[in-house]
Amino acid sequence: MISLLITNMSNIDSLTITRFAPSPTGLLHVGNVRTALINWLYARVNGGKFILRIDDTDHERSKPEYEAFIKRDLKWLGIDWDETFKQSERMIRYLEAKESLIAKGRLYPCYESQEELAIKKKSLLNRNLPPIYDRAALKLTAEQKGKFEAEGIRPHWRFLLNEDDIDWTDGIRGHMHFRSSHLNDPILFKSDGTMTYTLASVVDDMDYGISYIIRGEDHLSNSAAHIQIFKALGAAHIPNLAHTCLLYNKDQEISKRIGGFDIESLRNRGLDPMTINSFLAKVGTSDPISYHLSMDDLKRTFDLAKFGKAPVHYDVAELDRLNQKLLHHMPYSAATKRLTEQGIDGIDEVFWESVKSNISVLSDIIIWRDICDKLLEPVILDAELCKIAAELLSNNLGDNFAKNWNYSEWIEEIKKRTNKSGKNLFTPIRLAITSLQNGPELRYIIPILGYDKTYARLNGVKA
Repeated sequence: MISLLITNMSNIDSLTITRFAPSPTGLLHVGNVRTALINWLYARVNGGKFILRIDDTDHERSKPEYEAFIKRDLKWLGIDWDETFKQSERMIRYLEAKESLIAKGRLYPCYESQEELAIKKKSLLNRNLPPIYDRAALKLTAEQKGKFEAEGIRPHWRFLLNEDDIDWTDGIRGHMHFRSSHLNDPILFKSDGTMTYTLASVVDDMDYGISYIIRGEDHLSNSAAHIQIFKALGAAHIPNLAHTCLLYNKDQEISKRIGGFDIESLRNRGLDPMTINSFLAKVGTSDPISYHLSMDDLKRTFDLAKFGKAPVHYDVAELDRLNQKLLHHMPYSAATKRLTEQGIDGIDEVFWESVKSNISVLSDIIIWRDICDKLLEPVILDAELCKIAAELLSNNLGDNFAKNWNYSEWIEEIKKRTNKSGKNLFTPIRLAITSLQNGPELRYIIPILGYDKTYARLNGVKA
């Protein structure tokens, strides 16, 4: 498979290819879903490919169930992929890259323990110096290395950054410049033989022809080192880079370690997937945050150039408000799929249009369905008013109540007979027929209830 990817590289040089690379060590949270969504939108807007890469080289923390949850949540959000693979299936390729870097003198063994490295770092910080590895391992003789090996000390392997300054034009942040002397030689392989994220990521981006890497600004220094690794491995091209601002919740960055920001929690909260997509695609951009009913609608407004550099605030209350707006404007044709997915039946178009402006999450509609379909104990606040309303209701009955009943005439007659208006008029009627003080306009809910239920409830009868 790898050879096919490499030999066909010339065919994909002009194709936009992005990727999302989650680690299956926990549930997807809003921060990494935002990265997935932006990469997906960029690929789709440019007629390209979107690849899902599962970074499962951490054998202890990676779990198959988390991989399944990741795919489930992406599909629920409407983020599909053209290809997927797992890094654990490509270990031979990574070892080939390791040997290549060793042969080129760009990967060197280091024998310091974690404790020794921590002491070095603390010493540098105490002297107000950057905690950069001193490359002491490069001064080791073959005899010294042999002694470490004889003692059973296995090395970790660092990539040797050269002295070239590192520059690129970032798709969001503009011109970026790093001095190699200010960067740590990154560890590519740990002393236990396991890899860090860095080498596998670069090799995969090469082999799969990734043309644009869009990720969080916390990867900026990683990207600088990655550029040199791309060059050392003889990459045919180096992907374009863009680094988004991070999401913060009040005073802290959002991450899976903190908890409470995962997509599963938002789904259980009752939020629509397009609410989440609409928010994450627009937060941190020059566009206002507004609802979008479909991914196609969202694609039409996407532009990477709209993203800014300032940190942005994540507020779940804003998502709740956005969800209400989305549902209040959702046509029945879009609602039917959501209703079916949640196992909610008995909702026709007339009912949906009548009550949608009174729901915050889709499941709220069950409350109104039950009010109309099930037996309800009326709440009688003003018995005389409700009795008059019931009498006048029958005057408008005719052969087809829902068709012939005239709400405006009915209300006007009640006003004349009772000399009441405003809350004194509407609240007792609403309580009698729905047992709630707020809800859809009476002109819409009464035809759905029908004459018999409405008449009975206005007279205090359970119906």
